[in-house]
Amino acid sequence: MKTQMAKAENVQNKWFLVDAEGETVGRLAVKLANILRGKNKPIYTPHVDCGDYLVVINADKVKFSGRKEQDKKYLKYTGYMGGLKEQNTAEVRERNPETIIRQAVWGMMPKGKLGRRQYKKLKVYTGSQHPHEAQTPEKI
Repeated sequence: MKTQMAKAENVQNKWFLVDAEGETVGRLAVKLANILRGKNKPIYTPHVDCGDYLVVINADKVKFSGRKEQDKKYLKYTGYMGGLKEQNTAEVRERNPETIIRQAVWGMMPKGKLGRRQYKKLKVYTGSQHPHEAQTPEKI
């Protein structure tokens, strides 16, 4: 019996709903990255996008372990000399809480065309409402 390789035209994508309330950021990001890549499916093929769509709600209610809430820094470079901007977790959570989950998942995705295509299937929202009701996402 030969090993079956998934083909892009045969892959069927599902929609999943994840409630991030009370979840630890790193542990949640690992689960999300694996679903986005398709590693939870038996037909996983590294060079084919066989991942699913993810809708993450309550992104503002995630938690960190240890002292990361005070000590962790988020860096952003503007492109200009001396343009390295630094924010701690509290500032990021106040301004744009989706960034916390997005950056954690992006760090676990492969870098390249395929990784960018898979990463676009991640939809993150702060509240419990989302505009993807028509896709009828399954709860995880």
